[in-house]
Amino acid sequence: MERLSSSAPVPAHLRGSVMALGNFDGFHAGHQAVVGRAVALARAEGRPAIVATFDPHPMRLFKPDAAPFRLTTLDQRARLFAAAGADAMLVFEFTADLAALDPAAYVRLLTEGMGVTAVVTGEDFTFGKGRSGTVESFGALGLPAQAVGAVRDEQGVISSSRIREALKAGDCGEAARLLTRPFAIQGVVQHGDKLGRTIGFPTANIDMGAYLRPAYGIYAVRGLLPDGRVLDGAANLGVRPSFDPPKELLEPHFFDFAGNLYDQMIEVQLIRYLHAERKYEGLGALVAGIAQDCVDARQILAGMPAVA
Repeated sequence: MERLSSSAPVPAHLRGSVMALGNFDGFHAGHQAVVGRAVALARAEGRPAIVATFDPHPMRLFKPDAAPFRLTTLDQRARLFAAAGADAMLVFEFTADLAALDPAAYVRLLTEGMGVTAVVTGEDFTFGKGRSGTVESFGALGLPAQAVGAVRDEQGVISSSRIREALKAGDCGEAARLLTRPFAIQGVVQHGDKLGRTIGFPTANIDMGAYLRPAYGIYAVRGLLPDGRVLDGAANLGVRPSFDPPKELLEPHFFDFAGNLYDQMIEVQLIRYLHAERKYEGLGALVAGIAQDCVDARQILAGMPAVA
């Protein structure tokens, strides 16, 4: 799958596309329905299928001080879009200039600038200055459009907001159900203070970056390595109250693993929340607590199939 930018020309072989248009952060069941419709339409008409997304997220322009809320990185979205059948991912660089386009100019950007022949969106999608464009606006401006209705479950519309609330509550199972896969944090393994290895529990430290902060605490996790290996483990996500100074990190310890992961890009799936962070009195209590967390995590993961 190819990766395109709104600041560069769309290659000739990808013009004439059907475009799934949205932000698709999380790429949950509802987003999958929109992209699935676009891919099916493109295949039926013999056209390329492009999935568009925005970076930075529009909220960053309008509310720059908002707390971190992302559910996926661009790299994660690219992999998910490819698995859904897209031929390319187009990243709209969301700037003040893009936000200021009126609906007619926005449609010209798609049709004349990018060669888009049809769009598929969610039924609540808006675009253009002041969010004045709707799905109906596309057709009125000469660009065929299809709107996909919201995907619902017994609690209502499946949305990124519901997933964020589940993660902030430590409900990994609910988040995974809505996403159709475990929530996963991707990052480069950093060099840290290496205290974990001195007590028998080395960790792969990952900065949380722009990701939403799930509930701080201990998790049963799975690590996906660049070479395809899947590792079971336990992780602390938070500020490590037993250490000074506090530092926010995701720190997975992978069972029965002795390799070097420094500077590698790995992905850590949050499978089950075990408990909130605890401050232990003394090294012995800390080691005993970590050991018990690892026992509990092993038991949980032993009964759950891995999802890459």
